[in-house]
Amino acid sequence: MGIVSQSIFPQPFRAVGCAECRNAEALGFDFTMAFQLIVDIEQQRPFAYEALVRGCNGESAAEVLGRVNDGNRYRFDQACRVKAIEQAAKLGLLDIPDCLLSINFLPNAVYRAETCIRATLEAAQRFDFPRERLMFEVTEGEQIHDAEHLKRIFAEYGKQGFTTAIDDFGAGYSGLNLLAEFQPHVLKLDMALTRGIDQDPVRQAIVAGIVLVAQRLGIRIIAEGIESVGERDALIELGIRYMQGFFFARPALDRLCCV
Repeated sequence: MGIVSQSIFPQPFRAVGCAECRNAEALGFDFTMAFQLIVDIEQQRPFAYEALVRGCNGESAAEVLGRVNDGNRYRFDQACRVKAIEQAAKLGLLDIPDCLLSINFLPNAVYRAETCIRATLEAAQRFDFPRERLMFEVTEGEQIHDAEHLKRIFAEYGKQGFTTAIDDFGAGYSGLNLLAEFQPHVLKLDMALTRGIDQDPVRQAIVAGIVLVAQRLGIRIIAEGIESVGERDALIELGIRYMQGFFFARPALDRLCCV
């Protein structure tokens, strides 16, 4: 990852607003969002819902993302934020006490965090969405050539009151080196670590170590990809409170699945 050069933008860089980001014609294609539950095991209630890109006719996230290029990356990133906030508000997420909306963002599309956050703040205001109920995820799999850039993004997001998260932790090659550079509010353990963990002492030992580090740093952990009772119970034994996966709910269009 690195600071995006201005050559990415066909016109001189400027922040776009909420109304512009809702314009599918300006982006060149339209899309929608599915929402997947993240459950608080201890309280047996939703902790958050992650907004996941989908095509308007049921196309996969991969198909939609395949239409993103250097020319529309910035506008797509902004449009995802606005659409996620708008749809979550309409589906009643704010009626669920303390529940967060989790949005994936493209750090390569963020030129200057304090400027690029404009559409997000406008959308939050437009739909009466408290900014402290927004969580932004960046995947560990992103190419991180400029850790300072991501540190600046996370610092600005924290200043704005957002929750920050590293997604797919354990899937990339940066791992603990990435965590040493900056500490998000949340780590989401990749399914490569959680899948079949109830039958795998090695994975259990690795996750136990990550849990210990996270506890020392005051970071919450979400375990992703949970598909069985055994995986859930093993992760509870390891001290993990928040989980996401098909065992609890699949991503859904036009509704928020309950616990």
